[in-house]
Amino acid sequence: MTDANSTPHHDESVEAPSGEIDPLFEKKGYQWYVLSMLTTIYVFNLIDRNILGILGQSIKDELQISDSAFGFLGGIAFAIFYAFMGIPIARMADKKSRTVILTVCLAIWSVMTALCGMAQSFWWLVLARIGVAVGEAGGSPPSHSIISDFFPEERRGMALGVYALGVPIGTAIGFLAGGWINEFFGWRMAFFIVGLPGLILAAVVYFTVKEPPRGLSDGFRKKVLPEAPPVRDVLKILWAKKSFRYLSIACALHAFASSGVGLYIPMMFQRSHGLGTGEIGTWLFGLGFFGMIGTFGAGWLCDKLGIKDKRWYLWVPGIATLIHVPFAVFTYLYHDAQIALSVYAIAYVLSHAYFAPTFALTQSLVSVRMRAVAASILIFIINIIGLGLGPQFTGILSDVFNNFTDLGVDSLRWAMVWVLSFNVISAILYMFAAKFLRKDLEAQQS
Repeated sequence: MTDANSTPHHDESVEAPSGEIDPLFEKKGYQWYVLSMLTTIYVFNLIDRNILGILGQSIKDELQISDSAFGFLGGIAFAIFYAFMGIPIARMADKKSRTVILTVCLAIWSVMTALCGMAQSFWWLVLARIGVAVGEAGGSPPSHSIISDFFPEERRGMALGVYALGVPIGTAIGFLAGGWINEFFGWRMAFFIVGLPGLILAAVVYFTVKEPPRGLSDGFRKKVLPEAPPVRDVLKILWAKKSFRYLSIACALHAFASSGVGLYIPMMFQRSHGLGTGEIGTWLFGLGFFGMIGTFGAGWLCDKLGIKDKRWYLWVPGIATLIHVPFAVFTYLYHDAQIALSVYAIAYVLSHAYFAPTFALTQSLVSVRMRAVAASILIFIINIIGLGLGPQFTGILSDVFNNFTDLGVDSLRWAMVWVLSFNVISAILYMFAAKFLRKDLEAQQS
């Protein structure tokens, strides 16, 4: 991708002394190549993170752990390190080469995923999952920053919508691969098979993705940008904006519900419907297509509607989150698994409609040198509350229902229904955020 006379592609000084930009950066083909590579990294991220769900019952049976312990494994143990490591890595990404950071972090989480397959005890598996979390913490913040440099504000929702396709695609592949590998070879082999290919991808990224100039899509042509401010300053700026306060809590409660049920979906269909992991994985793989519609469609729709009113970046997630609830309740409680999973396709579209609009909006609320840290702050809030507490809450609630009611194997499905109440609160908060958005955007642009 570079010639013999060009500056090394991982050196942040990618511009010539005259301030000219490498023509490669302004070629649409290369912009889309970079976006496709970042999306592929995110696919691997979600495969390695979410494969735990389809393997959950097998892990529980072998290691003899409760739903609460499994919720700790898939929630707090992962989320604390994922969230807290994300901010210092993002700070580094706002100052150093983002492509190098991505490469190293991808290699780390790939190796640690494979090591999960060697776990001989619950706590061994916890430590391996913490390693996955540390690596994955360096995935999204640098990627968001790079995407924002290649795509201007009016196309950023669409671009982040493409990037966010990593969520449904990665989750779907993880369910399919994990489900069938588990049936034929066991859960340990599943971790090995999905983890190690990430090392090959890390090498491809290192040698083909160049570090773009900061602020490229915003018209900055020379190195006149100020130094990246400390994390506390970025947090202070963001938290001073009421729209971000409501947006971040809305996203966190949204993630609380989606993570609280997402980890247990395969397990619920195993217990309440008697399906095998291969069959469940195949169904959930097919549903990934509908997640892609919701993810990309929401970003595209908000870019179109947002031309006239930026509040659509909050109205769309709010409306979709609220409408999602009755379809999800039907899925969890209906007695026929095939009908329940078919209806879940609608819920899947709606549950994925928040990612691209909210992260695109967050990038618009801060200046160029704050973008990776701004993304990491939102990810931190989402994951501490959502990914950390959601699965733990569902696991504890399932154990309580199992021990103190006569629900038996259906305790998990009813715990998942109760968790959906947080989506209603989330939808309301999205609407509150929209009330303050115009003022906050005007203040940022002034």
